[in-house]
Amino acid sequence: QVQLVESGGGLVQPGGSLRISCVGSGFSFDVWDVNWYRQAPGKQRELVARIDPAGRVTDYSDAVKGRFTISRDNTKNTVSLILNNLKTEDTAVYYCHTFIYPRHYWGQGTQVTISS
Repeated sequence: QVQLVESGGGLVQPGGSLRISCVGSGFSFDVWDVNWYRQAPGKQRELVARIDPAGRVTDYSDAVKGRFTISRDNTKNTVSLILNNLKTEDTAVYYCHTFIYPRHYWGQGTQVTISS
């Protein structure tokens, strides 16, 4: 079955950096877009970044543009998100997501906490 497993979250000071990753299995990984969402306490889940199957087209929310970078390695079924210049408002659970018609698939999430 389709699985997405995130890793790499943690506690970082403001201004710091972090790399989180998502490994997919159970589907043709190089055929589908993969997205990163995040959900902060008391807020709705929001789209942070997306990447097309070939890794050539990326898109970011305004909140993270210029600070986060999404990439993928289809040989390892992995999508990564590098988070730079982190701010306290980046604190959230980060989820890996893909849509394989007609279903949405989510990972279990990885906690990213920005605090001094």
